[in-house]
Amino acid sequence: CDSIKMTNSDSESMGCDFPCTLEEERRIVTELMSEAEDQLKEGNLYFVISNRWYTSWKRCVSQEASEVTRPGPIDNHDIIDSESDASDPQLLKNLEEAVDYVLVPEQVWKKLVEWYKGGPPIERKLISQGFHSKSYSVEVYPLCLKLTDSRDGSSSIIRLSKQASVGQLFETVCAARGVSKEKARIWDYFQKNKSVLLDPSSEKTLEESCLQIDQDILLEVDGSASSQHDMSSTGNELALVLVEPTTNTMLSEGTVSNGHSNGSMFSLWKNPFKDDGGSSSGFGKRDKRGLVGLQNLGNTCFMNSTLQCLAHTPPIVDYFLKDYSGDINEDNPLGMRGELAVEFGELLRSLWSSGQNTVAPRSFKTKLGRFAPQFSGYNQHDSQEMLSFLLDGLHEDLNKVKQKPYIESKDSDGRPDDEVAEEMWKYHKARNDSVIVDVCQGQYKSTLVCPDCGKISITFDPFMYLTLPLPTSRTRSMTVAVFYGDSDRLLTPYTVTVPKDGSLRDLSNAVGAACGLKDDESLLFADVFSHKVFKYLDKPLEPLSEIKDNDRIVAYRFNQMHRGPGKAKLEILHWEQKKFVIGRDTKYFGIPLVTYVNTEPLSKSDIDAIISGLLSPLHRTHSSSSTVHVGEENGHIPDVAVETSGISSPKDTEIEEDNAGGDGELSFNVFFTETYSSSLKPLEPGFVANPCSATKVVVKWSEKEHEKYDSSSLDVDLPEVYKPSLFVKKPKKEVSLFSCLEAFIAEEPLGPEDMWYCPGCKEHRQAKKKLDLWKLPEILVVHLKRFTYSRFLKNKIDTLVNFPIHDLDLSKYVMNKDGQSCLYELYAVSNHYGGMGGGHYTAYAKLMDENKWYDFDDSRVSPVDESEIKTSAAYVLFYQRVKSESATSYMDED
Repeated sequence: CDSIKMTNSDSESMGCDFPCTLEEERRIVTELMSEAEDQLKEGNLYFVISNRWYTSWKRCVSQEASEVTRPGPIDNHDIIDSESDASDPQLLKNLEEAVDYVLVPEQVWKKLVEWYKGGPPIERKLISQGFHSKSYSVEVYPLCLKLTDSRDGSSSIIRLSKQASVGQLFETVCAARGVSKEKARIWDYFQKNKSVLLDPSSEKTLEESCLQIDQDILLEVDGSASSQHDMSSTGNELALVLVEPTTNTMLSEGTVSNGHSNGSMFSLWKNPFKDDGGSSSGFGKRDKRGLVGLQNLGNTCFMNSTLQCLAHTPPIVDYFLKDYSGDINEDNPLGMRGELAVEFGELLRSLWSSGQNTVAPRSFKTKLGRFAPQFSGYNQHDSQEMLSFLLDGLHEDLNKVKQKPYIESKDSDGRPDDEVAEEMWKYHKARNDSVIVDVCQGQYKSTLVCPDCGKISITFDPFMYLTLPLPTSRTRSMTVAVFYGDSDRLLTPYTVTVPKDGSLRDLSNAVGAACGLKDDESLLFADVFSHKVFKYLDKPLEPLSEIKDNDRIVAYRFNQMHRGPGKAKLEILHWEQKKFVIGRDTKYFGIPLVTYVNTEPLSKSDIDAIISGLLSPLHRTHSSSSTVHVGEENGHIPDVAVETSGISSPKDTEIEEDNAGGDGELSFNVFFTETYSSSLKPLEPGFVANPCSATKVVVKWSEKEHEKYDSSSLDVDLPEVYKPSLFVKKPKKEVSLFSCLEAFIAEEPLGPEDMWYCPGCKEHRQAKKKLDLWKLPEILVVHLKRFTYSRFLKNKIDTLVNFPIHDLDLSKYVMNKDGQSCLYELYAVSNHYGGMGGGHYTAYAKLMDENKWYDFDDSRVSPVDESEIKTSAAYVLFYQRVKSESATSYMDED
C-alpha cells in the first residue's frame, strides 16, 4: 500500500504485507512478555533492540492512536559500535535501558523479525545475581578481557559472562590460542602488572575473581620468558601475597594489594597511624596520610566520590582502623557474613597507608555488587544511592544483634512525645546495634492528620540521612530550530522557556513569539532523527514531557493558506549517491524538507518543480540579494533551513515554467519510499499524496546536483532540545540550606498513590503529613534532591545551595531538647557535574590533621581552597557534630 499512516481497522484492507493487524501484534507481544516473566531462569535469551525503533512500534500498536505509523525494519545501528565486526556487532558503551535500548524475550524477538525483518540481532543471556536472595537481570554488557600472549606480545579480545568460572576462561583462552590447558598460565594483568595467578581448577566466577570489563589478562605457556611483565614491588607499588582462607589471619606488613581481598573472613591489622619506631613498612608513618586517590574502573566515579567522603569521616575511620572482628555478624541473613565490612575496612586501611598514591578498588566493587547487584555493572549510578546501600550493608555486617526480637509497632495514643520517642528508639536499638547506627542514625517525628475525622497519628522513625527538596523552577528551557519560508534566512535555533507541565501549544506560542510569527503563519513541529522525520508533533495538547532533552526538534514555518483541506504533507529526503557507507541511514544526509501539496494527481514534473522550489535558496548561481543567511539566536551555533512555502512563491513559478512540457527531462532523480520499508520505488505518473499522513520521496544527489546547489547548507547538526554543560558555571539561582530544610519539615498532603489508612475512619484518606527532627546523629548526611523524575522526563536542578561550612546550627529545628549539641561542621562533599544519565562525580574532603581541604577526582588528589567548596555541583553534604561527647579524634596516636 502507498499509505504511510493507517488506522487499525484499515491495516489489512489496504493490502499491506503484514500477517497481523496492529491490535493482534500488541496482543501477541503482551502475551509472550507475560509468559517470559513467568518462566524466568538462568540462560534465557533476550535481545537488545534500539529504543528508537521500539518506541515507534509501541506507538504504532497503541489503541489510543486513531492514526498510526508503521515502523520500518528493525534497525539497531544507532546502538552499535560502528567499528565492531559486522558478524559480531558490539553495543556502544554506556547505553541506558529504556532510553537507548529495550530488552525483549527470544520469542518476542522472533515475532518482531517475522513481521518487520531487519536487525542485526544482539543476543544476551539472563543471569542471576545477589548474595542471599537471587535476582534476575540480563547481562547487556558481557565481560570483555584483553588477552596478551607473552610468547609474541600479540593481543586479542576474549568475551565471556561475568558469571563464567575461571575454569571456563582457561578453556576459552586455550581454545583461541591453540594451547593445552596443562601448559597455560593466566595472570590477572591489571594495568599491565602480574597481580594474581589464576587457578585453572577454580569454580569462582570471573566477577568474584575481580576481573573488570576491558581489563588485561596475560597468557604464559610453559616456561616462556616473561620477566618483562613482572610486577615491581618497589616504589609506589605494593606486592600481592595470596593467602589461603582461614578463620583469622595476620597479614605481614606490606602485603596489601590494590584493593584486593586476601580471601580471609577477617584480618588483624596494625594501626597505620601508630608510629612503629621508624619502620619502613607499607603502614609506616607518613607526613600526609589520607591523600590516596581511587582509580576509575569504568564509570565508578560515583563510587569513588562516596568512598572518599566516608574515608574522611572521623568516627568511621577510627572504628575500621581498630580490631572490629568481634562485631562481625556472620549469621545475619540481611548481611554478607561480614565480607562487605571486611572489604571496606581493608580499603580504608589502603587509603590511609603510606607507600602508594592510588588504589584500585576492584575487590570492594565486586563485594558491593554481590550485596547490591545494581552496582555490579559499569553504568553510571547515583552516589547517594550507593552511599545508602553501603551504609545499610555495613550495618547488617556489623549488627551486634544476633537474634532480632519481634516488636509490634505502637501508635502514640496521646502519650508524651518524649516517652514515645524513647520507646521507639529503644525498640530500634533492640534490633539494630552497630557503629553505623551509633554514628549515622538520627530520629524524626512523623505526624499524620486525617482530613475527615481529625485523627492524629504520631510515630518516631530512624533516618540515616536527610533528603532535602530544592525549590524548583516550574519552567523548562527548550531549543527548537525554525525553518523559514519567505525569507533569505534558512534555519535559526531559538531557545525558549516553557512550563514543565505544558503542552505543545505552549511551545508553539513561545517559539512563534521568538521568531516573529505572523498572524497568517503557523508552525509544524517535527522530531528529526537520522535525516528523517521520526515523528510529527501536531497535537496542540500533547504534553511537552514526551519531548526528551536529547531530541532534535524542527519547526517548519508555513503560511496558513498552504495548509488545510485538500492539502497533504510531502517530505523530501536526501540520498547521497556517491558516498554510500554501510551503517544506519548513512546513505541519507541532510535535513528533510517538508512542504504541503494538493491532493490531486501530480506528474513527475510537478514533483520536480516542487523540489526545485524548495532548494532554490541553495542555488549557487543566486544573486547577492538572494544569498542565503544563517540566523543566530540565544548564543547557539547557527544552522540552516530551506524554503518551505511549497510551489506558490515567485521562484517556484519560474522554475515550473522552466520545467513545463510534461514528464520530459527532469532536474532530479526522485523515488518514492514507504515508512515501513527501506526500498526505493520509481515515482509513478499520477502520484497522489496521502492527505492523512506525510508522503515521503527521496532525491538522489549526483555530482550534477552538488554543482548546482550548496548541499553543505543542508548537512548540518541540529541542536538538541537541551544540552547542559559538563562543568558548573556561575549559578543563576541561589537558595539557603535552611530554606531546603524548611521545605522538608513543611506540612503537605499525601499523594493519591500514598493514601493513609485512618484507624478512626477505617478508610484510606489523603492525610496531611508533617516531619520534624527529633534526634540528630553525630554524623549528619544531607542529600540535596537535585534529580527529579517523571514518566517521560528526567531533570537535574543546578541551583546553588548556600550551605554553612562552619557552625551549622540546627537547634531551632530539633524538637528534642536533650542537651546534645546541634552545632555541626562540614568535612566532606560529594559533587556531581553535568546532567542526567552521565556527568562526573568528585569529592571535597577535609584533612583533619592539616585543617585543609582537598579535591578527590578519582586518582587525582589536589588541594582546594575552602572558599571554593560551595558550588552548584554539591550533592551530598557530610557534617560532624561539634563538641559532641561521643566524638573522638581519629588522628590521635596511642
